[in-house]
Amino acid sequence: MASQDRLTELFARTDVTGSALRRSSPLLRIDGLSVSYGPQQVVSDVGFELGRGKSLALIGESGSGKSTIARAVLRLLATGGRANGRVEFDGQEVLGLSERRFRPLRGRAIGFVPQDPGNSLNPVRTIGAQAMEAAALVDEPNKAIRKALILETFAQVGLDNPQRVYDSYPHQLSGGMLQRVLIGLAVLPRPLLLVADEPTSALDVTIQKRILDLLSKLQHELDISLLLITHDLAIAAERADSLVVLKDGIVQEAGSTTAVFSAPASAYARKLHADVPALNPDRYRKLRDPAFRLLGTKTDKAPKIEVSGVTKTFTVDGKVLTAVNDVSFAVQAGTTHALVGESGSGKTTAIRLLLGLEQPDIGNIAVAGEQLNGRSPESLRAVWRHLQLVYQNPFTSLDPTWKVEQLVREPLDQFKIGTREERSARVREALANVGLGEHLLLRKPEALSGGQRQRVAIARSLVLKPDVIVLDEPTSALDVSVQADIVEVLLSLQARLGLTYVFVSHDLALVRQLAHTVSVMQRGRIVEHGSVTDIFGNPQQPYTRSLLESIPSGAAGIARAPHPQPRRIFNEEKIA
Repeated sequence: MASQDRLTELFARTDVTGSALRRSSPLLRIDGLSVSYGPQQVVSDVGFELGRGKSLALIGESGSGKSTIARAVLRLLATGGRANGRVEFDGQEVLGLSERRFRPLRGRAIGFVPQDPGNSLNPVRTIGAQAMEAAALVDEPNKAIRKALILETFAQVGLDNPQRVYDSYPHQLSGGMLQRVLIGLAVLPRPLLLVADEPTSALDVTIQKRILDLLSKLQHELDISLLLITHDLAIAAERADSLVVLKDGIVQEAGSTTAVFSAPASAYARKLHADVPALNPDRYRKLRDPAFRLLGTKTDKAPKIEVSGVTKTFTVDGKVLTAVNDVSFAVQAGTTHALVGESGSGKTTAIRLLLGLEQPDIGNIAVAGEQLNGRSPESLRAVWRHLQLVYQNPFTSLDPTWKVEQLVREPLDQFKIGTREERSARVREALANVGLGEHLLLRKPEALSGGQRQRVAIARSLVLKPDVIVLDEPTSALDVSVQADIVEVLLSLQARLGLTYVFVSHDLALVRQLAHTVSVMQRGRIVEHGSVTDIFGNPQQPYTRSLLESIPSGAAGIARAPHPQPRRIFNEEKIA
Protein backbone atom coordinates (compact mmCIF):
# COMPACT_ATOMS: atom_id res chain seq x y z
CA MET A 1 0.00 0.00 0.00
CA ALA A 2 1.46 3.34 -1.00
CA SER A 3 2.11 5.73 1.86
CA GLN A 4 0.49 9.17 1.86
CA ASP A 5 3.93 10.71 2.29
CA ARG A 6 5.12 9.06 -0.94
CA LEU A 7 2.02 10.21 -2.81
CA THR A 8 2.51 13.76 -1.54
CA GLU A 9 6.15 13.66 -2.62
CA LEU A 10 5.28 12.49 -6.11
CA PHE A 11 2.53 15.09 -6.49
CA ALA A 12 4.77 17.95 -5.37
CA ARG A 13 6.46 19.80 -8.22
CA THR A 14 10.07 20.73 -7.69
CA ASP A 15 11.35 23.92 -9.27
CA VAL A 16 14.85 22.94 -10.35
CA THR A 17 16.29 26.44 -10.36
CA GLY A 18 13.72 28.28 -8.26
CA SER A 19 15.11 31.55 -9.52
CA ALA A 20 13.01 34.70 -9.93
CA LEU A 21 14.51 35.08 -13.39
CA ARG A 22 13.16 31.69 -14.47
CA ARG A 23 9.71 32.46 -13.08
CA SER A 24 9.56 35.78 -14.92
CA SER A 25 10.54 34.35 -18.29
CA PRO A 26 7.81 32.92 -20.58
CA LEU A 27 7.27 29.18 -20.38
CA LEU A 28 6.44 29.01 -24.10
CA ARG A 29 7.74 31.41 -26.71
CA ILE A 30 6.90 30.98 -30.40
CA ASP A 31 8.52 33.17 -33.01
CA GLY A 32 8.11 33.06 -36.79
CA LEU A 33 6.45 29.62 -36.78
CA SER A 34 5.41 28.38 -40.23
CA VAL A 35 4.05 24.92 -41.05
CA SER A 36 3.68 23.40 -44.48
CA TYR A 37 2.58 20.12 -46.03
CA GLY A 38 4.45 19.76 -49.27
CA PRO A 39 4.00 22.99 -51.26
CA GLN A 40 1.00 24.12 -49.17
CA GLN A 41 1.78 26.42 -46.26
CA VAL A 42 -0.95 26.15 -43.62
CA VAL A 43 0.57 28.34 -40.86
CA SER A 44 2.54 31.51 -41.59
CA ASP A 45 4.85 33.52 -39.32
CA VAL A 46 2.99 32.94 -36.04
CA GLY A 47 4.40 34.32 -32.82
CA PHE A 48 3.21 34.63 -29.20
CA GLU A 49 4.32 34.09 -25.59
CA LEU A 50 2.68 32.17 -22.74
CA GLY A 51 3.77 32.96 -19.20
CA ARG A 52 4.21 30.45 -16.38
CA GLY A 53 0.88 29.66 -14.72
CA LYS A 54 -0.96 31.74 -17.34
CA SER A 55 -3.53 30.81 -19.97
CA LEU A 56 -3.67 31.68 -23.66
CA ALA A 57 -6.40 30.79 -26.16
CA LEU A 58 -5.90 30.20 -29.87
CA ILE A 59 -9.24 30.95 -31.54
CA GLY A 60 -10.52 30.72 -35.10
CA GLU A 61 -12.56 28.56 -37.46
CA SER A 62 -11.65 25.09 -38.71
CA GLY A 63 -8.65 25.41 -40.99
CA SER A 64 -7.36 28.50 -39.20
CA GLY A 65 -4.26 26.66 -37.99
CA LYS A 66 -5.08 26.36 -34.26
CA SER A 67 -4.57 22.63 -33.92
CA THR A 68 -1.62 22.67 -36.32
CA ILE A 69 0.21 25.13 -34.07
CA ALA A 70 -0.51 22.96 -31.03
CA ARG A 71 0.71 19.85 -32.79
CA ALA A 72 3.84 21.68 -33.90
CA VAL A 73 4.54 22.50 -30.25
CA LEU A 74 3.93 18.84 -29.34
CA ARG A 75 5.96 17.63 -32.34
CA LEU A 76 2.94 15.60 -33.49
CA LEU A 77 2.44 16.94 -37.02
CA ALA A 78 0.93 14.51 -39.49
CA THR A 79 3.20 12.73 -41.97
CA GLY A 80 4.66 15.23 -44.43
CA GLY A 81 4.30 18.21 -42.11
CA ARG A 82 7.31 20.49 -41.76
CA ALA A 83 7.68 23.27 -39.19
CA ASN A 84 10.08 26.20 -39.41
CA GLY A 85 10.77 29.04 -37.01
CA ARG A 86 11.51 28.97 -33.31
CA VAL A 87 9.64 27.25 -30.46
CA GLU A 88 11.14 27.72 -26.99
CA PHE A 89 9.81 25.69 -24.08
CA ASP A 90 11.10 26.43 -20.58
CA GLY A 91 14.05 28.30 -22.09
CA GLN A 92 15.04 25.53 -24.52
CA GLU A 93 14.56 25.61 -28.29
CA VAL A 94 12.67 22.38 -29.04
CA LEU A 95 11.74 22.56 -32.70
CA GLY A 96 15.20 21.45 -33.74
CA LEU A 97 15.52 18.65 -31.19
CA SER A 98 15.63 15.07 -32.39
CA GLU A 99 12.60 12.93 -31.57
CA ARG A 100 14.71 10.97 -29.08
CA ARG A 101 15.60 14.13 -27.14
CA PHE A 102 12.11 15.65 -27.34
CA ARG A 103 10.17 12.53 -26.36
CA PRO A 104 10.90 12.86 -22.60
CA LEU A 105 9.19 16.29 -22.65
CA ARG A 106 5.98 15.09 -24.30
CA GLY A 107 3.59 13.88 -21.63
CA ARG A 108 5.89 14.70 -18.70
CA ALA A 109 6.43 18.43 -19.20
CA ILE A 110 3.85 19.11 -21.95
CA GLY A 111 0.46 17.46 -21.43
CA PHE A 112 -2.20 17.11 -24.11
CA VAL A 113 -6.01 16.88 -23.85
CA PRO A 114 -7.42 15.90 -27.27
CA GLN A 115 -10.77 16.97 -28.68
CA ASP A 116 -12.72 13.73 -28.92
CA PRO A 117 -12.53 11.33 -25.96
CA GLY A 118 -14.46 8.72 -27.94
CA ASN A 119 -11.61 8.40 -30.44
CA SER A 120 -8.74 9.01 -28.02
CA LEU A 121 -9.17 5.94 -25.82
CA ASN A 122 -8.85 2.30 -26.87
CA PRO A 123 -12.37 0.80 -26.70
CA VAL A 124 -11.17 -2.76 -25.95
CA ARG A 125 -8.92 -1.89 -23.00
CA THR A 126 -9.99 -0.75 -19.54
CA ILE A 127 -9.42 2.81 -18.40
CA GLY A 128 -7.02 1.49 -15.77
CA ALA A 129 -4.84 -0.33 -18.30
CA GLN A 130 -4.55 2.84 -20.37
CA ALA A 131 -3.99 4.99 -17.28
CA MET A 132 -1.03 2.82 -16.32
CA GLU A 133 0.68 3.89 -19.56
CA ALA A 134 0.35 7.54 -18.49
CA ALA A 135 1.55 6.65 -14.99
CA ALA A 136 4.71 5.18 -16.52
CA LEU A 137 5.76 8.80 -17.14
CA VAL A 138 5.91 9.32 -13.36
CA ASP A 139 9.22 8.47 -11.72
CA GLU A 140 7.83 5.63 -9.63
CA PRO A 141 8.61 1.92 -10.26
CA ASN A 142 6.11 0.55 -7.72
CA LYS A 143 2.93 -0.51 -9.54
CA ALA A 144 0.73 -0.21 -6.43
CA ILE A 145 1.87 3.37 -5.87
CA ARG A 146 1.28 4.20 -9.54
CA LYS A 147 -2.29 2.89 -9.25
CA ALA A 148 -2.80 4.96 -6.09
CA LEU A 149 -1.59 8.02 -8.01
CA ILE A 150 -4.11 7.30 -10.78
CA LEU A 151 -7.02 6.90 -8.35
CA GLU A 152 -6.07 10.07 -6.49
CA THR A 153 -5.83 12.00 -9.77
CA PHE A 154 -9.23 10.67 -10.90
CA ALA A 155 -10.69 11.92 -7.62
CA GLN A 156 -8.96 15.27 -8.13
CA VAL A 157 -10.60 15.74 -11.54
CA GLY A 158 -14.04 15.10 -10.05
CA LEU A 159 -14.68 11.42 -10.85
CA ASP A 160 -16.84 10.27 -7.93
CA ASN A 161 -15.91 6.59 -7.92
CA PRO A 162 -12.29 6.36 -9.11
CA GLN A 163 -12.06 2.59 -8.69
CA ARG A 164 -15.17 2.00 -10.81
CA VAL A 165 -13.79 4.31 -13.50
CA TYR A 166 -10.43 2.49 -13.34
CA ASP A 167 -12.16 -0.86 -13.93
CA SER A 168 -14.50 0.39 -16.68
CA TYR A 169 -14.22 0.29 -20.45
CA PRO A 170 -14.67 3.60 -22.33
CA HIS A 171 -18.17 2.72 -23.57
CA GLN A 172 -19.34 2.34 -19.97
CA LEU A 173 -18.66 6.01 -19.17
CA SER A 174 -20.39 9.19 -20.30
CA GLY A 175 -18.74 11.77 -22.55
CA GLY A 176 -18.14 14.11 -19.63
CA MET A 177 -16.53 11.32 -17.58
CA LEU A 178 -14.29 10.32 -20.50
CA GLN A 179 -13.13 13.92 -20.91
CA ARG A 180 -12.28 14.04 -17.18
CA VAL A 181 -10.32 10.81 -17.61
CA LEU A 182 -8.29 12.38 -20.43
CA ILE A 183 -7.63 15.49 -18.35
CA GLY A 184 -6.60 13.30 -15.43
CA LEU A 185 -4.17 11.32 -17.58
CA ALA A 186 -2.72 14.56 -18.96
CA VAL A 187 -2.10 16.14 -15.54
CA LEU A 188 -0.96 12.92 -13.81
CA PRO A 189 2.76 13.58 -14.53
CA ARG A 190 2.26 17.20 -13.39
CA PRO A 191 3.31 18.92 -16.63
CA LEU A 192 4.36 22.55 -16.83
CA LEU A 193 2.15 23.13 -19.89
CA LEU A 194 -1.26 21.67 -20.72
CA VAL A 195 -2.49 21.88 -24.32
CA ALA A 196 -6.30 21.46 -24.52
CA ASP A 197 -7.64 21.09 -28.07
CA GLU A 198 -11.38 21.93 -28.16
CA PRO A 199 -11.86 19.96 -24.91
CA THR A 200 -15.61 20.65 -24.63
CA SER A 201 -16.87 20.93 -28.21
CA ALA A 202 -19.02 17.77 -28.05
CA LEU A 203 -20.32 18.19 -24.49
CA ASP A 204 -23.54 19.50 -22.96
CA VAL A 205 -23.44 23.09 -21.75
CA THR A 206 -23.45 22.12 -18.05
CA ILE A 207 -20.75 19.46 -18.52
CA GLN A 208 -18.79 21.95 -20.64
CA LYS A 209 -18.82 24.39 -17.73
CA ARG A 210 -17.67 21.69 -15.28
CA ILE A 211 -14.80 20.67 -17.56
CA LEU A 212 -13.68 24.26 -18.09
CA ASP A 213 -13.98 24.95 -14.36
CA LEU A 214 -11.86 21.86 -13.76
CA LEU A 215 -9.16 23.02 -16.18
CA SER A 216 -9.07 26.45 -14.54
CA LYS A 217 -8.93 24.86 -11.07
CA LEU A 218 -6.06 22.52 -12.02
CA GLN A 219 -4.21 25.35 -13.73
CA HIS A 220 -4.18 27.41 -10.53
CA GLU A 221 -3.71 24.54 -8.04
CA LEU A 222 -0.84 22.94 -9.95
CA ASP A 223 0.62 26.16 -11.42
CA ILE A 224 0.15 24.79 -14.95
CA SER A 225 0.22 26.99 -18.03
CA LEU A 226 -2.81 26.39 -20.28
CA LEU A 227 -2.86 26.63 -24.07
CA LEU A 228 -6.56 26.43 -24.94
CA ILE A 229 -7.73 25.84 -28.51
CA THR A 230 -11.32 26.83 -29.27
CA HIS A 231 -13.53 28.41 -31.94
CA ASP A 232 -15.79 30.01 -29.32
CA LEU A 233 -14.76 33.54 -28.41
CA ALA A 234 -17.01 33.58 -25.33
CA ILE A 235 -15.30 30.50 -23.88
CA ALA A 236 -11.88 31.92 -24.68
CA ALA A 237 -12.75 35.22 -23.03
CA GLU A 238 -13.90 33.50 -19.84
CA ARG A 239 -10.93 31.16 -19.53
CA ALA A 240 -7.81 32.82 -20.97
CA ASP A 241 -5.56 35.68 -19.92
CA SER A 242 -4.66 36.45 -23.53
CA LEU A 243 -6.00 35.62 -27.00
CA VAL A 244 -4.50 34.95 -30.42
CA VAL A 245 -7.02 35.15 -33.28
CA LEU A 246 -6.16 33.08 -36.37
CA LYS A 247 -7.51 32.88 -39.90
CA ASP A 248 -6.04 30.75 -42.69
CA GLY A 249 -2.91 30.18 -40.62
CA ILE A 250 -2.23 33.89 -40.12
CA VAL A 251 -2.56 35.84 -36.87
CA GLN A 252 -5.23 38.51 -37.25
CA GLU A 253 -5.11 39.96 -33.76
CA ALA A 254 -3.34 39.20 -30.47
CA GLY A 255 -3.37 40.71 -27.02
CA SER A 256 -4.98 40.62 -23.58
CA THR A 257 -8.40 39.03 -23.31
CA THR A 258 -9.93 42.31 -22.17
CA ALA A 259 -8.69 44.24 -25.17
CA VAL A 260 -9.54 41.68 -27.85
CA PHE A 261 -12.90 40.65 -26.42
CA SER A 262 -14.32 44.02 -25.39
CA ALA A 263 -13.24 45.90 -28.52
CA PRO A 264 -12.04 43.59 -31.32
CA ALA A 265 -10.13 45.69 -33.82
CA SER A 266 -9.68 43.25 -36.72
CA ALA A 267 -12.61 42.53 -39.04
CA TYR A 268 -12.25 38.79 -38.49
CA ALA A 269 -12.30 39.04 -34.68
CA ARG A 270 -15.40 41.23 -34.94
CA LYS A 271 -17.06 38.56 -37.10
CA LEU A 272 -16.22 35.84 -34.57
CA HIS A 273 -17.70 38.04 -31.86
CA ALA A 274 -20.89 38.56 -33.87
CA ASP A 275 -21.25 34.83 -34.62
CA VAL A 276 -21.19 33.64 -30.98
CA PRO A 277 -24.84 32.97 -29.97
CA ALA A 278 -24.25 33.74 -26.29
CA LEU A 279 -23.01 37.23 -27.14
CA ASN A 280 -25.76 38.09 -29.64
CA PRO A 281 -29.09 36.63 -28.46
CA ASP A 282 -31.24 38.92 -30.65
CA ARG A 283 -29.24 38.61 -33.86
CA TYR A 284 -32.04 36.87 -35.78
CA ARG A 285 -35.02 38.69 -34.24
CA LYS A 286 -36.22 40.03 -37.61
CA LEU A 287 -36.04 36.61 -39.24
CA ARG A 288 -38.00 35.03 -36.38
CA ASP A 289 -40.74 37.66 -36.40
CA PRO A 290 -42.64 36.44 -39.50
CA ALA A 291 -43.37 33.15 -37.76
CA PHE A 292 -44.62 35.02 -34.70
CA ARG A 293 -46.90 37.13 -36.86
CA LEU A 294 -48.16 33.97 -38.56
CA LEU A 295 -48.86 32.47 -35.17
CA GLY A 296 -50.69 35.59 -34.03
CA THR A 297 -53.09 35.53 -36.97
CA LYS A 298 -53.90 31.79 -36.81
CA THR A 299 -54.50 31.10 -33.14
CA ASP A 300 -57.83 29.45 -33.97
CA LYS A 301 -56.10 26.63 -35.85
CA ALA A 302 -54.98 23.38 -34.24
CA PRO A 303 -51.23 22.99 -33.57
CA LYS A 304 -49.15 21.47 -36.34
CA ILE A 305 -47.65 19.01 -33.84
CA GLU A 306 -49.34 17.62 -30.73
CA VAL A 307 -47.56 15.27 -28.31
CA SER A 308 -49.87 14.26 -25.45
CA GLY A 309 -48.95 12.21 -22.36
CA VAL A 310 -46.30 10.12 -24.11
CA THR A 311 -44.28 7.57 -22.14
CA LYS A 312 -41.64 5.18 -23.46
CA THR A 313 -39.72 2.53 -21.53
CA PHE A 314 -36.88 0.19 -22.49
CA THR A 315 -35.62 -2.96 -20.83
CA VAL A 316 -31.83 -3.01 -20.41
CA ASP A 317 -30.07 -5.90 -18.62
CA GLY A 318 -33.37 -6.94 -17.08
CA LYS A 319 -34.10 -3.44 -15.74
CA VAL A 320 -36.95 -1.24 -16.98
CA LEU A 321 -35.72 2.28 -17.83
CA THR A 322 -38.16 5.11 -18.49
CA ALA A 323 -36.66 7.22 -21.29
CA VAL A 324 -39.69 9.52 -21.77
CA ASN A 325 -42.20 10.03 -18.98
CA ASP A 326 -45.61 11.66 -19.56
CA VAL A 327 -44.27 14.17 -22.10
CA SER A 328 -46.63 16.69 -23.70
CA PHE A 329 -46.01 19.68 -25.95
CA ALA A 330 -47.58 21.39 -28.96
CA VAL A 331 -46.01 23.32 -31.84
CA GLN A 332 -47.90 25.92 -33.87
CA ALA A 333 -47.42 25.97 -37.65
CA GLY A 334 -44.56 28.14 -38.87
CA THR A 335 -42.76 28.24 -35.51
CA THR A 336 -39.74 26.56 -33.93
CA HIS A 337 -40.06 24.51 -30.77
CA ALA A 338 -36.88 23.48 -28.95
CA LEU A 339 -36.27 20.45 -26.77
CA VAL A 340 -33.34 21.11 -24.46
CA GLY A 341 -31.60 19.23 -21.67
CA GLU A 342 -28.45 17.33 -20.86
CA SER A 343 -27.49 13.98 -22.40
CA GLY A 344 -29.85 11.32 -21.11
CA SER A 345 -32.72 13.76 -20.60
CA GLY A 346 -34.90 12.02 -23.21
CA LYS A 347 -34.60 14.47 -26.13
CA THR A 348 -33.49 11.89 -28.69
CA THR A 349 -36.14 9.35 -27.67
CA ALA A 350 -38.80 12.06 -27.91
CA ILE A 351 -37.92 12.89 -31.51
CA ARG A 352 -37.67 9.20 -32.46
CA LEU A 353 -41.23 8.85 -31.19
CA LEU A 354 -42.27 11.95 -33.14
CA LEU A 355 -40.74 10.52 -36.33
CA GLY A 356 -42.44 7.16 -35.84
CA LEU A 357 -39.10 5.37 -35.43
CA GLU A 358 -40.26 4.19 -31.99
CA GLN A 359 -43.77 3.56 -30.69
CA PRO A 360 -44.85 5.01 -27.31
CA ASP A 361 -46.12 2.74 -24.54
CA ILE A 362 -48.92 5.19 -23.87
CA GLY A 363 -49.93 8.61 -25.17
CA ASN A 364 -50.70 10.15 -28.56
CA ILE A 365 -48.65 11.90 -31.25
CA ALA A 366 -50.28 13.82 -34.10
CA VAL A 367 -48.77 15.80 -36.99
CA ALA A 368 -51.13 17.98 -39.02
CA GLY A 369 -54.05 16.18 -37.41
CA GLU A 370 -52.82 12.68 -38.36
CA GLN A 371 -52.10 10.31 -35.50
CA LEU A 372 -48.68 8.64 -35.86
CA ASN A 373 -48.52 6.15 -33.02
CA GLY A 374 -49.84 2.68 -33.62
CA ARG A 375 -49.26 2.80 -37.37
CA SER A 376 -47.08 0.50 -39.43
CA PRO A 377 -44.02 1.82 -41.31
CA GLU A 378 -45.87 1.31 -44.59
CA SER A 379 -48.76 3.51 -43.49
CA LEU A 380 -46.30 6.13 -42.20
CA ARG A 381 -44.66 6.63 -45.60
CA ALA A 382 -47.21 9.23 -46.64
CA VAL A 383 -46.59 11.14 -43.41
CA TRP A 384 -42.80 10.99 -43.81
CA ARG A 385 -43.12 12.93 -47.06
CA HIS A 386 -44.17 15.89 -44.93
CA LEU A 387 -41.99 15.16 -41.88
CA GLN A 388 -38.24 15.16 -42.45
CA LEU A 389 -35.10 14.93 -40.30
CA VAL A 390 -31.75 16.73 -40.45
CA TYR A 391 -29.16 14.69 -38.58
CA GLN A 392 -26.59 15.94 -36.12
CA ASN A 393 -23.36 15.22 -37.94
CA PRO A 394 -23.05 16.06 -41.67
CA PHE A 395 -19.78 14.11 -41.78
CA THR A 396 -21.57 10.81 -41.10
CA SER A 397 -25.14 11.38 -42.32
CA LEU A 398 -24.23 11.58 -46.02
CA ASP A 399 -23.08 8.54 -48.02
CA PRO A 400 -19.44 9.33 -48.89
CA THR A 401 -19.64 7.39 -52.18
CA TRP A 402 -22.56 9.40 -53.60
CA LYS A 403 -22.46 12.74 -55.36
CA VAL A 404 -24.47 15.72 -54.16
CA GLU A 405 -27.05 15.30 -56.93
CA GLN A 406 -27.72 11.68 -55.90
CA LEU A 407 -27.87 12.54 -52.20
CA VAL A 408 -30.45 15.27 -52.64
CA ARG A 409 -32.48 13.37 -55.26
CA GLU A 410 -32.75 10.08 -53.34
CA PRO A 411 -35.96 11.00 -51.42
CA LEU A 412 -37.64 11.85 -54.75
CA ASP A 413 -36.52 8.51 -56.16
CA GLN A 414 -37.83 6.65 -53.10
CA PHE A 415 -41.26 8.25 -53.36
CA LYS A 416 -41.24 8.09 -57.19
CA ILE A 417 -42.06 11.76 -57.52
CA GLY A 418 -42.03 13.38 -60.99
CA THR A 419 -40.12 12.60 -64.14
CA ARG A 420 -36.33 12.51 -64.31
CA GLU A 421 -36.27 16.10 -65.56
CA GLU A 422 -38.67 17.24 -62.83
CA ARG A 423 -36.55 15.57 -60.16
CA SER A 424 -33.42 17.28 -61.44
CA ALA A 425 -35.24 20.62 -61.34
CA ARG A 426 -36.38 19.94 -57.73
CA VAL A 427 -32.79 19.09 -56.73
CA ARG A 428 -31.50 22.38 -58.15
CA GLU A 429 -34.31 24.29 -56.46
CA ALA A 430 -33.52 22.68 -53.09
CA LEU A 431 -29.81 23.51 -53.44
CA ALA A 432 -30.64 27.09 -54.36
CA ASN A 433 -32.89 27.35 -51.29
CA VAL A 434 -29.91 26.60 -49.03
CA GLY A 435 -27.53 28.84 -50.95
CA LEU A 436 -25.57 26.21 -52.90
CA GLY A 437 -24.77 26.43 -56.61
CA GLU A 438 -25.16 23.82 -59.33
CA HIS A 439 -21.38 23.55 -59.62
CA LEU A 440 -21.49 21.29 -56.52
CA LEU A 441 -23.85 18.71 -58.05
CA LEU A 442 -21.09 16.32 -59.08
CA ARG A 443 -18.99 16.62 -55.93
CA LYS A 444 -18.82 13.98 -53.22
CA PRO A 445 -19.08 14.89 -49.50
CA GLU A 446 -15.30 14.68 -49.03
CA ALA A 447 -14.92 17.62 -51.44
CA LEU A 448 -17.26 19.82 -49.37
CA SER A 449 -16.68 21.89 -46.25
CA GLY A 450 -18.59 21.10 -43.06
CA GLY A 451 -21.02 23.95 -43.69
CA GLN A 452 -21.61 22.85 -47.28
CA ARG A 453 -22.29 19.28 -46.13
CA GLN A 454 -24.91 20.42 -43.65
CA ARG A 455 -26.53 22.60 -46.32
CA VAL A 456 -26.70 19.51 -48.55
CA ALA A 457 -28.35 17.62 -45.68
CA ILE A 458 -30.91 20.42 -45.31
CA ALA A 459 -31.51 20.49 -49.08
CA ARG A 460 -32.10 16.74 -48.96
CA SER A 461 -34.77 17.25 -46.29
CA LEU A 462 -36.37 20.11 -48.30
CA VAL A 463 -36.58 18.36 -51.66
CA LEU A 464 -39.87 16.63 -50.73
CA LYS A 465 -41.31 20.03 -49.73
CA PRO A 466 -42.21 18.93 -46.18
CA ASP A 467 -44.22 20.94 -43.66
CA VAL A 468 -42.24 19.85 -40.58
CA ILE A 469 -38.48 19.38 -40.18
CA VAL A 470 -36.87 17.86 -37.09
CA LEU A 471 -33.40 19.31 -36.50
CA ASP A 472 -31.29 17.02 -34.31
CA GLU A 473 -28.33 19.11 -33.07
CA PRO A 474 -27.81 20.30 -36.69
CA THR A 475 -24.90 22.63 -35.92
CA SER A 476 -23.09 20.94 -33.00
CA ALA A 477 -20.31 19.65 -35.28
CA LEU A 478 -19.74 23.06 -36.88
CA ASP A 479 -17.72 26.18 -36.06
CA VAL A 480 -19.67 29.16 -34.74
CA SER A 481 -19.25 31.08 -38.00
CA VAL A 482 -20.53 28.18 -40.11
CA GLN A 483 -23.26 27.61 -37.52
CA ALA A 484 -24.39 31.22 -37.93
CA ASP A 485 -24.71 30.72 -41.70
CA ILE A 486 -26.79 27.55 -41.22
CA VAL A 487 -29.10 29.24 -38.69
CA GLU A 488 -29.67 32.12 -41.10
CA VAL A 489 -30.55 29.63 -43.86
CA LEU A 490 -33.00 27.79 -41.61
CA LEU A 491 -34.77 30.93 -40.40
CA SER A 492 -34.93 32.41 -43.90
CA LEU A 493 -36.52 29.21 -45.21
CA GLN A 494 -38.99 29.18 -42.34
CA ALA A 495 -40.03 32.80 -42.94
CA ARG A 496 -40.41 32.22 -46.68
CA LEU A 497 -41.94 28.71 -46.75
CA GLY A 498 -43.79 28.64 -43.43
CA LEU A 499 -41.88 25.58 -42.19
CA THR A 500 -42.39 24.18 -38.70
CA TYR A 501 -39.25 23.12 -36.85
CA VAL A 502 -38.60 20.89 -33.85
CA PHE A 503 -35.08 21.80 -32.75
CA VAL A 504 -33.13 19.47 -30.44
CA SER A 505 -30.07 21.00 -28.83
CA HIS A 506 -27.94 21.25 -25.70
CA ASP A 507 -26.80 24.75 -26.79
CA LEU A 508 -29.16 27.06 -24.96
CA ALA A 509 -27.58 30.18 -26.41
CA LEU A 510 -28.43 28.94 -29.90
CA VAL A 511 -31.95 27.99 -28.79
CA ARG A 512 -32.47 31.57 -27.58
CA GLN A 513 -31.55 32.85 -31.05
CA LEU A 514 -33.56 30.33 -33.06
CA ALA A 515 -36.65 29.09 -31.22
CA HIS A 516 -40.04 30.56 -30.34
CA THR A 517 -41.03 28.06 -27.64
CA VAL A 518 -39.02 25.60 -25.55
CA SER A 519 -39.48 22.49 -23.41
CA VAL A 520 -36.78 21.74 -20.81
CA MET A 521 -36.30 17.99 -20.27
CA GLN A 522 -34.70 16.28 -17.28
CA ARG A 523 -34.61 12.52 -16.76
CA GLY A 524 -37.35 11.93 -19.32
CA ARG A 525 -39.76 14.55 -18.00
CA ILE A 526 -40.56 18.09 -19.12
CA VAL A 527 -39.78 20.25 -16.09
CA GLU A 528 -40.52 23.62 -17.70
CA HIS A 529 -42.28 24.77 -20.85
CA GLY A 530 -43.12 28.13 -22.41
CA SER A 531 -41.96 30.87 -24.73
CA VAL A 532 -38.23 31.43 -25.11
CA THR A 533 -38.69 34.94 -23.71
CA ASP A 534 -40.34 33.64 -20.53
CA ILE A 535 -38.05 30.64 -19.96
CA PHE A 536 -34.83 32.56 -20.54
CA GLY A 537 -36.01 35.72 -18.82
CA ASN A 538 -37.64 34.18 -15.76
CA PRO A 539 -36.86 30.45 -15.31
CA GLN A 540 -38.90 28.85 -12.55
CA GLN A 541 -37.05 25.56 -12.04
CA PRO A 542 -33.57 25.16 -10.45
CA TYR A 543 -32.57 22.78 -13.27
CA THR A 544 -33.44 25.37 -15.93
CA ARG A 545 -31.52 28.02 -14.03
CA SER A 546 -28.46 25.75 -13.83
CA LEU A 547 -28.58 25.23 -17.61
CA LEU A 548 -28.84 28.96 -18.26
CA GLU A 549 -26.06 29.79 -15.81
CA SER A 550 -23.76 27.44 -17.74
CA ILE A 551 -23.94 29.50 -20.94
CA PRO A 552 -20.52 31.14 -21.48
CA SER A 553 -20.85 34.91 -21.56
CA GLY A 554 -17.25 36.07 -21.73
CA ALA A 555 -17.84 38.21 -18.64
CA ALA A 556 -14.99 36.58 -16.74
CA GLY A 557 -12.58 37.75 -19.39
CA ILE A 558 -13.67 41.35 -18.95
CA ALA A 559 -13.32 41.12 -15.17
CA ARG A 560 -9.96 39.35 -15.26
CA ALA A 561 -7.77 42.23 -16.42
CA PRO A 562 -8.99 45.75 -15.64
CA HIS A 563 -5.92 47.29 -17.26
CA PRO A 564 -5.69 46.08 -20.88
CA GLN A 565 -2.25 45.25 -22.17
CA PRO A 566 -1.04 46.48 -25.54
CA ARG A 567 -1.96 44.22 -28.44
CA ARG A 568 -0.90 43.76 -32.01
CA ILE A 569 -3.38 44.31 -34.82
CA PHE A 570 -2.21 42.85 -38.09
CA ASN A 571 -2.37 44.46 -41.50
CA GLU A 572 -5.52 42.99 -43.05
CA GLU A 573 -4.89 44.46 -46.48
CA LYS A 574 -1.48 42.80 -46.57
CA ILE A 575 -2.99 39.50 -45.47
CA ALA A 576 -5.68 39.67 -48.14
